Amino acid sequence: MPITAQHIRATVNAYLDQRPEDKRKIAVVQGLLDDDGDLTSRKTLPGHVTAGVILVGRDGRVLHILHSATGKWLLPGGHIEPSDNTLLQAAGRELAEETGIPPYVVTPHSEIPLHIDVHPIDANPVKDEPAHQHFDFRFLFRTTADIGELQAEEVADAAWRSVESLTDEQLKRRVVRTLLKDPFAT
Repeated sequence: MPITAQHIRATVNAYLDQRPEDKRKIAVVQGLLDDDGDLTSRKTLPGHVTAGVILVGRDGRVLHILHSATGKWLLPGGHIEPSDNTLLQAAGRELAEETGIPPYVVTPHSEIPLHIDVHPIDANPVKDEPAHQHFDFRFLFRTTADIGELQAEEVADAAWRSVESLTDEQLKRRVVRTLLKDPFAT
């Protein structure tokens, strides 16, 4: 069963129960849910939901991918597919597709995202997409595996980087806090 507005709303509510300070930042998502838009479709404007992964390896570093279209180092993730049942599953699928790391060697930290980021996406004339926003539900996963075969169409490279390399300060603080509370056992 595809991801529903009800599932997205429940995920947002669970997230805000843990992180009420983010209410204003993600109010746009709640407003669009109230408007009954299909936030899982990449055609939905002014924005739509995506699923991302903060993958922490055995040494505490975070996996980054070099996104071919943007030329930027990003966290793995992407658009929702009709076959996705949950946002967490979508994040795991995107991770496997982009990095070749199979789902059975990663463990999610929680079914609640560690971070929901709202960020602008530039227009993409090749895909006939105007500028819009991504509402990126980012889940923390852990693994002892290494990078597999990269999805050549979208990913030019992948590298493990320190938590300090995360550019979003709020995300960085949350990752550090989570790792301090629940260190990864190898």
